[in-house]
Amino acid sequence: MPNIFVIYVLFVGLFASRTLGTIYGVAVGLTLDLLLGQQIGINAVTLGLVGFLAGVFDKNFSKDSRMTIMIMVFGSTFLIEVLNYLLNYIFLGINVEIVNFLIILSIEIIYNLILTIILYPLIQKAGYYIENEYKGNKILTRYF
Repeated sequence: MPNIFVIYVLFVGLFASRTLGTIYGVAVGLTLDLLLGQQIGINAVTLGLVGFLAGVFDKNFSKDSRMTIMIMVFGSTFLIEVLNYLLNYIFLGINVEIVNFLIILSIEIIYNLILTIILYPLIQKAGYYIENEYKGNKILTRYF
């Protein structure tokens, strides 16, 4: 199943700011932990990290290229699933089943990429609106 929250936090971090992406990531992660998780804090940490990295990607990569966005979604999905698996292994003592994990990881990455391709024009329009609201039209401060 696709992880829509990874895409959401990634786009908030890309278009709003690194701080806002981290805050949204932690808030969404805590909500997921309270509703679904066995251990509170694992999703909060991983989604917060994705929001932080999205803010870093904002300054280094173009948001106009669909291929760049797809690479970011691929990397973010890979990172969050590997970290979730490792943290669950460390804190909850879940058995290591690498083959099943790789199958689930590859299916989730494919679903997230398909969802990103479908929703990209809508997310890009909303993202630029959010970017203008939060960052304003400060073109020179973006590069310095």
